[in-house]
Amino acid sequence: MPEEVFRAVVKALDEGERAALVTIVSTSGSTPQRVGAKMLVYEDGRTTGTIGGGCYENDASGKAREAIRQRRPQLARYSLNDELAAESGLICGGQMEVYIEPIEPVPDLYLLGAGHVSAEVSRVAQLTGFRVHVVDDREKFANVDRFPGAEVIVDDIPTWLKGTHLPAGAYVVVVTRGHRQDYDAMRDLVGRGWTYLGLIGSRAKVVRVFDALKGEGADAERLAAVHAPIGLDIGAVTPAEIAVSIVAELIAVRSGRIAEAHVAAATLRSSR
Repeated sequence: MPEEVFRAVVKALDEGERAALVTIVSTSGSTPQRVGAKMLVYEDGRTTGTIGGGCYENDASGKAREAIRQRRPQLARYSLNDELAAESGLICGGQMEVYIEPIEPVPDLYLLGAGHVSAEVSRVAQLTGFRVHVVDDREKFANVDRFPGAEVIVDDIPTWLKGTHLPAGAYVVVVTRGHRQDYDAMRDLVGRGWTYLGLIGSRAKVVRVFDALKGEGADAERLAAVHAPIGLDIGAVTPAEIAVSIVAELIAVRSGRIAEAHVAAATLRSSR
């Protein structure tokens, strides 16, 4: 791998930035780059490295951004014919295939609240590849004995949120000890572009919290994107079962399986 691309991949992973690695995996005939040439494409369209330039590189960049959004790799084929050569200024007449692979850092999961459900979510989430952070103002609950392997922060949740920069791709689960605490957290979280934002509680509670937020000017469409009530409907009752339902939903979002369906259903609910 070219050193500049290697360094860019490491930096993207360290900084929690999503990107896709584009690699030439086969060529035939005359092509501007050889097998193994790489280009890193970021979510905002920036690139590092090259697979040869021209309009096919621009097309591959667009496919890479789509792969990032869909969280799925893909294989793209290009025939570098006379028409493409004229458009790109490249003199070549070969064919090549490029493999486009999304690169995602270990996802950060922030649990706001350190109760019994949160402890179970932390355990299951770490087993399934999430890096867990827990925030609560009660040291009796927020401690490493109850949350082994997680980063534990003892602080007032709204105060901590105001003074902390969470990565844009974070997963955030609001499981505080009461309605008021949930509301205070949600005021700072709604509409800030998280990969996942979920609120625990009954439908009646969710309606009350959302109505209060709307009363303060929260956008209905952004509220509709919140996963609430949280978790997949599997009939969960115990804290461990509820944790399984929540983490299952996190995994489904991470894999791109439920995002579109959730947004459509949530939008429908908010219009009623």
